[in-house]
Amino acid sequence: MQNILNRHFKFPLLNLILILVVTFIFMKVMKSNTRMETDLDKYMPQNHPAFIFSDKAEKMFNIKDGIIIAIENSDGIYNHGTLSKIKEITRKLEKMPEIEKNDITSLYTADNIIGTEDGMDVKAFYKKTPTSAEELSILQQNVHNNDMVFGRIVSEDETVSVIVANIEDDVFSQQFYQNILKMAKSYEGPEKLYVAGTPIVEGTMAYLGPRDMKKMVPIVILVITVILLFVLRSLKNTFFTLQVVLFSVIWAFGLMATLGIPIYAVSTMIPVMLIAIGVADGVHLYSHLDLYLLENPGASKREAVADMLKGMWKPVMMTSVTTAVGFISLLTSEVYPIKYFGLFTAFGVMAAMFFSLFLIPSGILAFGLPKRKASIQMKRSNEDQLSHRFAGTIVKYKYLTPIMTAVIIVVSLWGMNKVWINSSFLEKFEKDSDIVLTDKFINEHFGGTSMLNVIFEAAEPDKFKQPEILKAVSRLQNDVENLPLVGNSFSLTDYLKRMNMVMHANDEAYDIIPDSKELVAQYLLLYEMSGDPENLWKVVDYNYTNANLTFQIKSDNSKVIKDVIARIESHRPELEALNVKINFAGSGYKALVFTDLILEGQIKSLLMSLGIIIVLLSLMFKKMSVGLIGSVPIILTTLISFGIMGLLNIPLSTTTALLSSIAVGIGIDYAIHFIERYRIYALETGDKQATIRQTMHHTGRAIVFNASVVIAGFLVLLFSVFPPNRTLGALVSLNMFTSLVGTVTIMFLLLYKTNIYFRNKKGL
Repeated sequence: MQNILNRHFKFPLLNLILILVVTFIFMKVMKSNTRMETDLDKYMPQNHPAFIFSDKAEKMFNIKDGIIIAIENSDGIYNHGTLSKIKEITRKLEKMPEIEKNDITSLYTADNIIGTEDGMDVKAFYKKTPTSAEELSILQQNVHNNDMVFGRIVSEDETVSVIVANIEDDVFSQQFYQNILKMAKSYEGPEKLYVAGTPIVEGTMAYLGPRDMKKMVPIVILVITVILLFVLRSLKNTFFTLQVVLFSVIWAFGLMATLGIPIYAVSTMIPVMLIAIGVADGVHLYSHLDLYLLENPGASKREAVADMLKGMWKPVMMTSVTTAVGFISLLTSEVYPIKYFGLFTAFGVMAAMFFSLFLIPSGILAFGLPKRKASIQMKRSNEDQLSHRFAGTIVKYKYLTPIMTAVIIVVSLWGMNKVWINSSFLEKFEKDSDIVLTDKFINEHFGGTSMLNVIFEAAEPDKFKQPEILKAVSRLQNDVENLPLVGNSFSLTDYLKRMNMVMHANDEAYDIIPDSKELVAQYLLLYEMSGDPENLWKVVDYNYTNANLTFQIKSDNSKVIKDVIARIESHRPELEALNVKINFAGSGYKALVFTDLILEGQIKSLLMSLGIIIVLLSLMFKKMSVGLIGSVPIILTTLISFGIMGLLNIPLSTTTALLSSIAVGIGIDYAIHFIERYRIYALETGDKQATIRQTMHHTGRAIVFNASVVIAGFLVLLFSVFPPNRTLGALVSLNMFTSLVGTVTIMFLLLYKTNIYFRNKKGL
């Protein structure tokens, strides 16, 4: 160890300067090359079959998510002022560079299919805003008689009308959103205007995520600083421990910027992770140093550093490697942000290890040892007695701990069966936030703001001119619309029903699919000649080989969407008998697949990380039994965590799905430090009682300090604006507590009762 000191710490100030220089370079790269990825489609694996098909369908039928502007007039919309505003807003939207003119739907642009003496015509509901009572009455009657508009563009109580502007995935920006809000605000009075839609929800989440973390990071640093000052009792020690975590964050994001990797929403969690995790090594190093100086008050700083590195380099390295493994296992996920989150968090953890083993010793050698007061020595003596009593109590009631553990396992397994997955973006916001309340208002008056596209495929041209197939699609629509949270649906069948009815003098008895294929073909030809065929190509392709059915759903909750898909799937046998295949597309479906991929990746990463960690522990301690015993606290922690989620109805989401990797990555540290110190004292003393007392005093107190800092850091997430982040903070804090308790109780008892390291000695 003295050779290492002479070789690597001969010029401690030079070490500090070199670290600062590299950190400064990373900061410069971050400033010039960091970018935020706000297009949520880029979060998804582009080579996944579901996304490939969905993208193909979106291009075929021009499927886009829409920004919805709702105009409410409590006295009714059929007045010159409100109708003029609908027209003016529509025209302003048409002029925006982010929106294509043909992608705007409103009462002003909607087609009204009507019957004429010569057959059928397609006209606008109005071009010039009606002024007279008679004109307004005619418009109202026309809307009321058109099921393709009434209840879809105009609410059934006729007090609200919507304008829908469909946009490409990559055009949304906060500036664009603010321009929409500003324009809507300018038209208020006496009308109220509301802005909602999937792009708004997704874009706002992507925007607020980084802002939320910018708010969280300073609070985390402040809280951890206070806790470190209390635990380490030294301003100097606290300063260098904080530099470890701050430098590791800069290096992680600097490497991301160097490699051109964008920052995703989940990437904003990395600073909180590294700040909370990175202090662990510093706490253990300084705790060891503190105990050494109490026992050797006359030791020089080089002697103290040599003993600190000799006693702690191995557990620091082992805990860092196993923590990194927990995060690297996320590479099994097919979701890019999760992969990058795992990879760069792992890099940050290893960087923190490097800084702990080089920056902290260099800081001690350059600026001297921390000063200790007599009162602190008395405090340590009291801690020693407390740790001895705790160890004795665990041994005394050695049968109570396994019984309690078994009960907790049973309850947790029961709770795990209730865990469910949720891909909802809306539920990431507060229930009383403007964005949620606006979405709720529109859902109450219309079919729903969430969309699910059902794509029908056939091998033969003109397949979707066959009445039996169209009737099967219509039956599917009617059946699914009976579900509580399904609003409206729209497909080729709605055009044909409308055309059939107007061609029979608006007789509602003819609001059905015609029985004749020739009549269906004739109606479609008339529409192509009379109306805007671009609207038709949104529900069927040119060869009538593929068709698009859109469902409006009043929630983006995964349970709701899965219920809708299950009902649709029940119609698959009927349609496949007609040689028609069913597939799904659109943002609602992709979000569902996206979340399922996250869960699948988490299961893989959890099993992989547990297996690797057991192997690593077995190799590190040269005993398979130790590897199995060391994994007990994190296995228990994982079971308890998911059990509580099930019992409290907390869903697995893109945020909480990271829980298992965090629990494994951080929680294993306590076990490694405890086992390593237990092994050292067992070999030194050969006395079982002395070993448990000294281990609990040395490492027991250190992991209590460590857990206190980490728990405090993650509890800061309770101040997040996003409920899932608050849930994550609470659950991770609980995980750290259960890992700590599991280490010093059941794992300690297993070490004690299995007589490991005392094979040739008489047990107590």
